[in-house]
Amino acid sequence: MSHTVAEPGVQRPAVTPLDIVRVLVLLAALVTLALWGFGEWATPWNIVVGIGAPLLTLLIWALFLSPRPVLRLHPFLRALVEVLIYVGVTLAWWSIGQAWAGIAFAVVAVASGVIAGRRALG
Repeated sequence: MSHTVAEPGVQRPAVTPLDIVRVLVLLAALVTLALWGFGEWATPWNIVVGIGAPLLTLLIWALFLSPRPVLRLHPFLRALVEVLIYVGVTLAWWSIGQAWAGIAFAVVAVASGVIAGRRALG
């Protein structure tokens, strides 16, 4: 049986259910963009878009939206970047013909973003 011992001077942030939802939203966005890219574009563009769209989204997330972003933005600009990603994923669902999945994604993504944004501001 292994027990974890707290190391002095090391403080790990607590993972909340909101953090888990936010990770799941990001993963759903990446999978959606890959499905959209591979399914909606003709060869060879399907390979380019199917790999490129999720990678570009992940790069934008790492630069601006991650817990320790490379470039810090004003909270309202950060929210705008996040909403633009959500809009893109929602439109991808709609173009696949799955409007209800797009709406469900948008509701969950925006709700988790609003809650996280309010926590960051307050």
